[in-house]
Amino acid sequence: MYCFESRIRYSEVDEYGFLTAGNVVNYLQDCSTFQSEDLGIGIDFLKEHQTAWILNAWQIDILEMPRLGDLVITGTWAYDFKGIYGYRNFLMKKTDGTELVKANSIWVYFDLVQKKPIKATEEHIKCYHILKQLDMEYLPRKVVISEGGCIKEPIIVRRHHIDTNHHVNNGQYIQLALDVLPESVKCTRLRAEYRRAAVLGDCMIPRVIRNNTRYLVAMEDIEGNSYVNLEFSV
Repeated sequence: MYCFESRIRYSEVDEYGFLTAGNVVNYLQDCSTFQSEDLGIGIDFLKEHQTAWILNAWQIDILEMPRLGDLVITGTWAYDFKGIYGYRNFLMKKTDGTELVKANSIWVYFDLVQKKPIKATEEHIKCYHILKQLDMEYLPRKVVISEGGCIKEPIIVRRHHIDTNHHVNNGQYIQLALDVLPESVKCTRLRAEYRRAAVLGDCMIPRVIRNNTRYLVAMEDIEGNSYVNLEFSV
């Protein structure tokens, strides 16, 4: 398992001193990025080969939200590769071993020139040293959202939403969706199915549906086509 240790910063917590769900996502994606960089197959390698790993789906189970000042260890590992897909687990815990967050993610290897998914090479895959799949409940990759719901104020994609792939960063969608939910919502599990990348200047319209203990959020364009479907369990 690849790990990095950190301390929960003031800039990462909410008004009650707990790490925000959006920043949980940042810790996880930073961890996977650090691993790829340290293995020599990070951003520069991908740019040279004109490829990218595009996140297809998240499932993040929050067992206990860390608080300001907590020392945490965030770990990740690849557990499978099938065709164009790569599968990666994450585990965040306190330094005393208390588990805080478990997560599963599905990635697609993408050819930026041909603009289509491709299979990663065996040499590339071997760098990750595949480990055993994490013991957790695995829900379906797709997040199904029905018609209807409440339409929220449109969001224009700004420069600070964009990452090195020139798309809206994965974590930004999570935070933007949380911002349209009631302030009282405390997320215990989040799922995301990324369907189409939003770019600078795009207009995303959040559509929110309350379903018992879940909030469903579709980020859509003006024609109703989805950028990302999200589910927040409370």
